[in-house]
Amino acid sequence: MRKFGFSASRGTCFMGGVLLAIAALFPNRSETQTATAPSKLNSPQSLSDRMNTWSVGLAGGQLEGAPIRFAAEIARVVDDGPNMLVLPIVTRGPVENLNALLKLRGVDLAIVNSDALEEYKAQVPDIAKRVVYVLNLFPSELHIFVRPEVKSLQDLAGKKVNFNTFGTAAAYTGPLVLSRLGIDVEKTFIPHPVALEQMRKGELAAVVFITSKPIDAFVRGRWDPGFKFLPVPYDSKFEDYYLPSALTAADYPNLIKQDESVSTIAVPAVLLSFNWPANSNRYQRVSRFVDYLFSRIDRLQAPGFDPKWKSINLAASVPGMTRSPSAQMWLDRQSRSQRTPQ
Repeated sequence: MRKFGFSASRGTCFMGGVLLAIAALFPNRSETQTATAPSKLNSPQSLSDRMNTWSVGLAGGQLEGAPIRFAAEIARVVDDGPNMLVLPIVTRGPVENLNALLKLRGVDLAIVNSDALEEYKAQVPDIAKRVVYVLNLFPSELHIFVRPEVKSLQDLAGKKVNFNTFGTAAAYTGPLVLSRLGIDVEKTFIPHPVALEQMRKGELAAVVFITSKPIDAFVRGRWDPGFKFLPVPYDSKFEDYYLPSALTAADYPNLIKQDESVSTIAVPAVLLSFNWPANSNRYQRVSRFVDYLFSRIDRLQAPGFDPKWKSINLAASVPGMTRSPSAQMWLDRQSRSQRTPQ
């Protein structure tokens, strides 16, 4: 298992120009958080002040991944001008987003794959006190795409397999899954578009994607006969962090025959928040964000957004983690209102 450190070279996410532009607006996590008086928040403010008071940074992922798309859709629905502004941030990937949430100024929320949490529990013993979950999001399916001569998972032993670039979900979860299956491969970590071309030429045996299906490269790409997805059976090896799933012809009509499916596993993604002190302005920002998001979840479930929003359960829990106080209060209010006679 590859260890996650907090060194500048691998433990700190590069957030790009967007983050640099906003970083100066936010205090460092090492600084003491102080309460912002309600009277100040409710007093007349300039447009700039209001925007800065009610903005939150959301670490998403790489441009080609599903998490950044989900972050952008959240921002679109929650947006309320100067009263609520969500800034989706392009990062190295959802696995290292937890580093961003813990270490980088301007990041209040992050989309993180659940199987990364155990790694951080070992390195950050109080991780459960420092971050809380807002929402259990969607699963990201494991795709093991192989050349025609590869017939089974065992055939990958000793062969070159690409896991995308460091920091991505594939780079963390892919080797972990193969390790649990007892399959030792020659790992490469290059961008998937490059790897797919190398795979066509026979330079790689397989590529491993972990993202929300369907993936454009397999929907729109044309592949010679024999290129395929390998099945990954769900068993006790994966019961801790993963879910059973399947790839079907509805997902990839050019690669999977009608009425057939390929069994696989999926990694749940979680929307996390930094656990700000309850009397701080940053806590109030996140609390307002939660109110907007939960109250408008039906908008995300309408046409024009990712269909997976329709499967969201606001009350779904995340094993081993504490729910955001703001999220819990919203759910409690909804429960009380439903019990109150009309």
